[in-house]
Amino acid sequence: MNAQIALILGQDGVANGAVYALLALCILLVFSVTRVLLIPQGEFVVYGALCMASMQNGRMPALVWLLCAFAVAETIADARAGARGSATIRPVRLAGRTAYPFLLAGALWLLPLASLPVWLQAVLTLAIVAPMGPQLYRLFYQPIADASTLILLIVSIAVHLALVGLGLLAFGPEGARAAPFSDARYALGPASVASQTLWVVAVSLLWMLALYRFFGRTLPGRALRAAADNRAGARLVGISPEFAGRAVFLLAATLGACSGILVGPAATLYYDSGFLISLKGFVAAIVGGLTSYPLAVIGALAVGLVESFSAFWASAYKEIIVFTLIIPFLLWRSLRHGTIEDETE
Repeated sequence: MNAQIALILGQDGVANGAVYALLALCILLVFSVTRVLLIPQGEFVVYGALCMASMQNGRMPALVWLLCAFAVAETIADARAGARGSATIRPVRLAGRTAYPFLLAGALWLLPLASLPVWLQAVLTLAIVAPMGPQLYRLFYQPIADASTLILLIVSIAVHLALVGLGLLAFGPEGARAAPFSDARYALGPASVASQTLWVVAVSLLWMLALYRFFGRTLPGRALRAAADNRAGARLVGISPEFAGRAVFLLAATLGACSGILVGPAATLYYDSGFLISLKGFVAAIVGGLTSYPLAVIGALAVGLVESFSAFWASAYKEIIVFTLIIPFLLWRSLRHGTIEDETE
């Protein structure tokens, strides 16, 4: 290996690590607030990439009909909860939330998707995928929000499997790759840096900065931090657990779709590619102990670099090498902290 190859592998590793960092932050945030290990996080990434590719090929993403179905199911669930007196029904909000996906489907049907600028295709992709986060929380997690962590994990696995099947139904078995934002390359010593890599790193850093300011400077962000630090205390001071759950799932779906838009031009993704992507974000989250956001980012960069260099030295075993990283951290934390009792509220 010479310096040029090392630079190429390094920039690929940093770009992948930036995406894994976003996924790790989502997994940490969702787990802190709701105790849900969001295994379907990778499906948001795949949905974002495949929706973007579908629009660039001039096809209306069939995923919008799944959004419509979830909206109708969510409306029925809210209406039933209101009839039982366990929730307050706001008709205007309920009607708007139900009508939104159908209006979006109509717009997608009328627009010349293939000729739209890339930024508008990305906005439409986010408009399709991001609302699925709150919908999934309302339909599958909110009714069992007080269940044990094990039950929440089982439900999360079931949701992941269902979304994989729905992805096959929406996109088919063929993979797809989106067009890059830019084909330009810039000299960096003996190697060159693709502008697509710079886009990935820059957008990821902007998202991290936005999350830092959101949680540090805004009232909703502080409310979510309070819910993450002490769920019982947050309830006592009036922070709605339903609001917190829907908000973090919205963030997770938005960041997942954005990650898919970023990595779509770099790799061919299939309907079932989300699980491996999500696992790599989970490895980074484990490095942070499912509590530390800075350590999770560092772990994500490490995962990206290890994956990149493993692909050069032993491409057939790169996935095994990446996932083996989790073992020493689990052993270290197990020996350091000993037995941890289940959380009770």
